[in-house]
Amino acid sequence: MVEMGDYGRIEDFIALAKEGKTVNLTVELGKKLVSQNVPPGVTEDMKDEVGMYLLIADYFFKIEKDMKLVSKVYILGSSEESPDAFKVNKSIANARLSMDYERLKDAKITFEEKYF
Repeated sequence: MVEMGDYGRIEDFIALAKEGKTVNLTVELGKKLVSQNVPPGVTEDMKDEVGMYLLIADYFFKIEKDMKLVSKVYILGSSEESPDAFKVNKSIANARLSMDYERLKDAKITFEEKYF
């Protein structure tokens, strides 16, 4: 039996799959809005907080009856950026996500691929 509390990274589950364990996976993607505190600036027109967003993948790994959530941030961006800048960030996040998907598939972990 595998003690799931010891595993917190995608790499841990890839290693288990390569050892022959059956690893099931469900992926959920999301955009989380956060605010980042800004240190006091030189000019008075700077805000104390900046609106930011995170593009996050939640990986739900299941081995036998145990399930473990591993969340990974793929990009951090400003909520005030232009639509074109968001498209670029989304493209970068999807490229990074695709690299993780390839590593998971190489370990024979099956799942449905989703993109931001």
